[in-house]
Amino acid sequence: MKILVLQGSSRENGNTEQLSQLVLQGIPHTQIHLREKNIRAIHDQRHDPEGFTAVDDDYDAIVEAVLEHDVIVFATPIYWYGMSGFMKDFVDRWSQSLRDKRYSFKQALAQKQAFVITTGGDDPRVKGLPLIQQFQYIFGFVGMPFAGYIIGEGNKPGDVLQDKRAVAEASIWNEQWSAKR
Repeated sequence: MKILVLQGSSRENGNTEQLSQLVLQGIPHTQIHLREKNIRAIHDQRHDPEGFTAVDDDYDAIVEAVLEHDVIVFATPIYWYGMSGFMKDFVDRWSQSLRDKRYSFKQALAQKQAFVITTGGDDPRVKGLPLIQQFQYIFGFVGMPFAGYIIGEGNKPGDVLQDKRAVAEASIWNEQWSAKR
């Protein structure tokens, strides 16, 4: 089982990253910090006969990494009741990959499992549900199985480590994933 974590936070070692580290402690995985990558916003050319114009940025390399892994973990803090801008720019560009003749993007994603790890500081287990539902719709659109999510509570870095429920869920995932190695 090859695991890829897409870190969507703008903050280094923030709560979402710390929670995902608990999940993946001792488990081999690849991690990409989207904040460190140049992913340009989409220029929507879905309906142009020629399709999308090539973009010189890091997006294609990240898509290649996604395609090489079996499990994709989307780790994003709850920013204004949705995913981070870094994560949103990446997902928006999927429209481009869906028309890219180099890939059978939808078919490839259908062979993967998607997980979401998120944290927020303002009643996240309720106010983060629209974010989870947004991911559910995204994964459903491309046929990628949505295998689970963890919502943690934390505002300042390190707060999530005091969220006993999120830490317990992270431990359960870690045990399950460790057993599959």
